[in-house]
Amino acid sequence: MKYKLGDFVRFVDEKMEGFVTRIIDDQMIGVTGEDEFEIPVLASKVTTVHGYESAGTKTKVIDDKPIVPGEFEKKGVYIGVVTDAKANSVVHFYLINSTSFQLLTALTTEKQQTFKGEFADVVAAKSTAKIYSAQLADLQLWPRFIFNVIYSTKQNIEPPTPLIVNEKFKAKDFSTAKKPIPLLSEQGWLIRLDEPEMVIDAQKLKESFFKSAEEKTVLEKPANEVDLHIEKLRDDLQFLQNSEMLTIQMAHFHKALDAAIVHQLPDIVFIHGAGNGVLRHELQKVLSKHPKVQTFMDARKEKFGYGATKVILK
Repeated sequence: MKYKLGDFVRFVDEKMEGFVTRIIDDQMIGVTGEDEFEIPVLASKVTTVHGYESAGTKTKVIDDKPIVPGEFEKKGVYIGVVTDAKANSVVHFYLINSTSFQLLTALTTEKQQTFKGEFADVVAAKSTAKIYSAQLADLQLWPRFIFNVIYSTKQNIEPPTPLIVNEKFKAKDFSTAKKPIPLLSEQGWLIRLDEPEMVIDAQKLKESFFKSAEEKTVLEKPANEVDLHIEKLRDDLQFLQNSEMLTIQMAHFHKALDAAIVHQLPDIVFIHGAGNGVLRHELQKVLSKHPKVQTFMDARKEKFGYGATKVILK
């Protein structure tokens, strides 16, 4: 199949044109025109219209200057998901490299034990690359995504451990408001790859309840509203990197959540701010899998806007 989602095509036998919004099989595609109706058509019955580039077709390099060692960024690997500028039903996946490393990146998809290599290339430092496209309406049918990332630099800096991230996207991943995507002049959804997922071990938490008084760490009852802004947690924030700030904020979040569970609070609010959405995403990723969390939602928009999450506990 020579066509990709988002390609602009023209019908050979009719005065019609539109965007490829579905790959039906090896011979059939779905084309959506200005009337927003999708028409199934043989791929042999359309031709590419040159001059239009779908979102993310180019790798965007921000700066190719030598990096000062003290300014070397070791963290900041994301997946950015944006809708096509013309075909709104299509979304494009970017690898966002905010680090100073070159990233040897590979994406493999898996569906019903069938694996397919979708992308493999080097993504330069401070740049982006489109790695995949999909029909958003078919989200429930999307495959599992396997991201492999290896770090490389010619500078005298030890590279981090290679990343291997498995992700099965769900509707809730795209239910939040769009945010600016780093290194792109577009709005979309942002998923971070290079921060270890912090998961509370419920069994270990349970075992800690039965430790002796000398061993047991006392968890004070938390406030109903817990402010995670870094300036509320540390007074040396000017010396902290973004990754260190996130680690501190997540540790405080876990401690407060554990304490809320121990003290059997019905709910608790975490104030994370709007910002770039990274902290909010990390919190909600943990909450969505936590066995003691019933549900979570934006907390009192009239008071916090989109800067706080309310957690209902079981």
